[in-house]
Amino acid sequence: MDFLPNPLIIPVGIVIGILVAAPVGPVNVLCIQRAIERGFWGGLAAGIGAMLGDGLIALFAALGVGAISGAVQYHRMAIQLLGGLVLVLFGLKLYFAKPRFSPITPESEQPETLRDFVWDIPQTFLLTITNPGAVLGLFAIFGGVSTFVEVDSYVDALTIVAAVMAGSLAWWLGLSHLIARFRHRFSVSRLQLINKVAGLLLIGFGVLLFGEVIAKRLGLLL
Repeated sequence: MDFLPNPLIIPVGIVIGILVAAPVGPVNVLCIQRAIERGFWGGLAAGIGAMLGDGLIALFAALGVGAISGAVQYHRMAIQLLGGLVLVLFGLKLYFAKPRFSPITPESEQPETLRDFVWDIPQTFLLTITNPGAVLGLFAIFGGVSTFVEVDSYVDALTIVAAVMAGSLAWWLGLSHLIARFRHRFSVSRLQLINKVAGLLLIGFGVLLFGEVIAKRLGLLL
């Protein structure tokens, strides 16, 4: 029986995965933009990268909440600086990017596959693991998981990580499908505006991270 996980771990992990993926943040902004610009498979590819990033963070959190979360807190400033830099670079790239889009209808859309957008996976993976909000948020959530379910073994830990990834993937599947149903209504000019807004949002998130680090250095924040 030691090789069987606690059955409550799976639904708890799925809920955690959805709660981590759903809030609007830099990763969501990029994934939504990808789904609007590139359709279902483009949005899903971006979502898979975010899911893998969430899974990696969740794995570290599940296997050693105490030691690793302490290290994360100790290096929080460095994580924020790296995350801010990545966000600003992604934001600038997106702001000046030309839309990969042409006016289409669902009937005329050429079939595409996940392979066509595979390069988006490592991009959103990097964005996720360098996002201090995602890292600290998952560690905080895992710190309180014991309130609902006990994670007593490596089997339990691996199971809850898999469930978190499943919940995250379910969110991105649903969101990409929903956006793909309406993306044919967007024109090139509208998509250009979306790219610029999304780019500015990413830059804004990055600047906020830099600002928090500077404020702490100046003693303005605790």
